[in-house]
Amino acid sequence: MLNAASLARFACRALLPLSLALAASGCVYHMAIQQGNYLEQRSIDQLQVGMTRSQVRYLLGTPMVPQTFDLDRWDYLYYLRRGHISKPDRFELTVYFEKDKVAKIDHHGYKNMNSKPTETERPIRPAV
Repeated sequence: MLNAASLARFACRALLPLSLALAASGCVYHMAIQQGNYLEQRSIDQLQVGMTRSQVRYLLGTPMVPQTFDLDRWDYLYYLRRGHISKPDRFELTVYFEKDKVAKIDHHGYKNMNSKPTETERPIRPAV
């Protein structure tokens, strides 16, 4: 039969590793994951209807995934996930061309193309 002292030792031996594992699991570092084209707000602000393809490429760079079936559409996608629990940020910018000039600009994830985002809205700069 187990007395109170041996029962207490058994409980400590069983619960100590479990509590250490639970405490350590909350302290695990999760690296920020970035994918896609990082676009600075000042570059987006300079984008205008009527620009040529080469001007857009110089300003924003090459689109991440070239469109195979629609050559008049360039998609710039950016994905950022900070840590383990936070909701990922997604930024999308689509440039439509007509006769090799910018005809339309769609953006998702940016509050306003002509205003600078706050520090919490701005994606982190990718490591060089």
